[in-house]
Amino acid sequence: MAMKADLSVAPEPSVDEATALSAAACMFRSLGDPARLAILRHLALGEHKVVDLTAHLGLAQSTVSAHLACLRDCGLVSSRPQGRASMWSLNHTAPLLDVLSAAERLLAATGDAVALCPTYGEGASR
Repeated sequence: MAMKADLSVAPEPSVDEATALSAAACMFRSLGDPARLAILRHLALGEHKVVDLTAHLGLAQSTVSAHLACLRDCGLVSSRPQGRASMWSLNHTAPLLDVLSAAERLLAATGDAVALCPTYGEGASR
């Protein structure tokens, strides 16, 4: 009796591990600035205008706009026009908040190790 191959299961797409790791590193770099993290945390509360973000974060408008442009280019935020202003919001809210929550859990588990790291910690020369 001849066996038929099961064609209902699609083959896994070939993923280049180096490309995937590079993309992950790029994503983490986009999250690697305290101002960008603060913006994301504030946008988790809902849509905001740049003026709202500058007032809340105490940053210059140009700084907030530059960080929003970075986050937009990375696909993490988007804007929609509202009158003469733009309303900014998170994209992919649940997965992004999952990543940030996992980072908080990992930081709690490692204690001060990351902050004290001589390469990436707060005292590292950059």
